[in-house]
Amino acid sequence: MTQQSLEGARVYYFAPPSATGTHDNRISNWLSSIGAAKPAVIIYLSTTGVYGHCHGEWVDEQRPPNPITDRAKRRLNAEIQLSEWGKQHAVPVIRLRVPGIYHPDKLPMASLRQGRPILRPDEAPFSNRIHADDLAQICLAAAEHGKDGELYNVADNDACTMSEYFIKVADAFNIPRPQEVSREEAEQLLSPGMLSYLQESRRIENRKMLDELGVRLQYPTLNEGLRNIRIAKQPQPNP
Repeated sequence: MTQQSLEGARVYYFAPPSATGTHDNRISNWLSSIGAAKPAVIIYLSTTGVYGHCHGEWVDEQRPPNPITDRAKRRLNAEIQLSEWGKQHAVPVIRLRVPGIYHPDKLPMASLRQGRPILRPDEAPFSNRIHADDLAQICLAAAEHGKDGELYNVADNDACTMSEYFIKVADAFNIPRPQEVSREEAEQLLSPGMLSYLQESRRIENRKMLDELGVRLQYPTLNEGLRNIRIAKQPQPNP
């Protein structure tokens, strides 16, 4: 985008951060390229990962960030950079902390069909999700109703464990449920990437998002979202 096209525009910043380190160089470069342009508002998609490991507790926007992974540290760094830039240039900045996003093309179907194991549900951490359609309307609502400098947690009403998520997806699409293993076994069988997600547990409180942004979720629970996806994927009869 040119400086001219940014002037007075609503900017939704969805780009992922830099691939390594704890500083988001990508957003630094973008802010430097803006020059004197003043967008009407910048909506930044961050991650609930900035809260770190919360031992399964409910987490609202008052909880201090405590990122564990470098990817979450990069997101928090981007939040800070954007907030400081917005204050310096009198441009409203609104941050959305987003959990796992799911939609028809973003479900763990390959993992389930390949029979990859999951952690026993009673040992699994809590995780959070949002349907892509709901995230889209939340982004629009943030630009309309969000307050400058504010932070909003994004999530549906259905925090469940990571293992329950895989089981619900399997059941929704008639795929055999994955084998359940202990944490000790998981450390030998699961990928480093998956293991990193199992080190953090939190339940995201979304009340501020619902109340201040006036959002009415289309898919307040995972079951409702999966039901919609299943129906959408069914072959349609010929006219």
